[in-house]
Amino acid sequence: MPELLVLTGLIAPGVEAVVDRLRTLDPDIAVLHHDLRDIDRDVVHRRLRRGGLDVTTAVELAHGCVSCTLREDLLPQLLELATPGGPRRIVLHLDPALEPEQVCWALRHVLIDGSVVTDAVDLRGVLSVVDTTSWFDDATGAAALPERGLTEPGGRGEGADERTVAQVAVGQAEFADLLVLTGVTDAWQLARTAAVLTRLAPTAAQLRLHEVDERAFLTELPAEARRGRPDDVHAALLRGCPPLAGDCGVRLVGFSARRPFHPDRLHSALDVLLDGVVRTRGRIWLATRPEAVLWLESAGGGVRVGHGGDWLAGAGEQAWEAATPERRALAALGWHPRFGDRAQDLVVLTHAADADEIDACLREALLTDLELAAGEDAWRALPDPFGWWHTDPCEPSADVAVGGDECGSEER
Repeated sequence: MPELLVLTGLIAPGVEAVVDRLRTLDPDIAVLHHDLRDIDRDVVHRRLRRGGLDVTTAVELAHGCVSCTLREDLLPQLLELATPGGPRRIVLHLDPALEPEQVCWALRHVLIDGSVVTDAVDLRGVLSVVDTTSWFDDATGAAALPERGLTEPGGRGEGADERTVAQVAVGQAEFADLLVLTGVTDAWQLARTAAVLTRLAPTAAQLRLHEVDERAFLTELPAEARRGRPDDVHAALLRGCPPLAGDCGVRLVGFSARRPFHPDRLHSALDVLLDGVVRTRGRIWLATRPEAVLWLESAGGGVRVGHGGDWLAGAGEQAWEAATPERRALAALGWHPRFGDRAQDLVVLTHAADADEIDACLREALLTDLELAAGEDAWRALPDPFGWWHTDPCEPSADVAVGGDECGSEER
């Protein structure tokens, strides 16, 4: 069974330098890349390199989007490479606008002729290339993908991809099993970048480009490594053992509460997560929809909220049986006599934000004692600016939304 490595990164020269190193280490390795720059014209440029072979093919798709690219060409190409006579190693070189978590989910779950790619390959994990010259600014900024000349691969018109560069940069680094650092910068920028990465991806090893060797094939990963496995919505919010003390102004801040958010006040409070914050992730519940687990993620100047299923509180026996043993144990351990397993649990990675201000803003968005006493029927009547999709910043007076597909894990 051939090994599969997923390679990602925002800055093309750095990623290409890693490709060159991998091909030098293993001359027979196959590198498959789908360039999405013309996806709005329903064309994807597929490039395959193996040994002396370097072939680029323009692939026409009936409905140009990432899902079409994965289903109609990328996944079938991987399965073809995995047949007898193929290479023993395959590198899936992702377009810079793609986040590896969603792609790895597809590798594990999308059926192609009755099978998934991971039935035919050994998914070793994800290599993310971080350009230290620009990554910190990208990860903490508010620029949209088109401002950086990156393709928007999510569709056209309503429902089009509105992600920021920060969301992509953070998502690529956070999901890595190995971080390859490229670029040249000053000592302060390098120290801040390192402080963020050790808290964002604490289980990922780090190598400078000149240090890339056989370790890049992910043969020596620790037991807690991701290996391309998306997180469950109800998994622990901190992976591995990230440093809890601050460094270069970078620190992890936790927020927990056992009462629901007032939707209108939460929407106003989201701004506190968009300034001086690298990453926020966690589970929330709104008073207007007490059954729903919502997943919140922010990166730099962008935030997403997605539907993550239902709480076990009030659910029937079937829901308990379907839940993982870990989730059942966690729910039972923290069970509240009134609210069951419903709770607010967020982890915020800051670089220039005031932790006390974040905590105060979020606590002010919770229901007051008087609102709490009014009961669930009254909660459902509260003003709720969240529709069924939510990205921030949003247009003034526009409905914002809560959806599910943005989150990209098995249960979100």
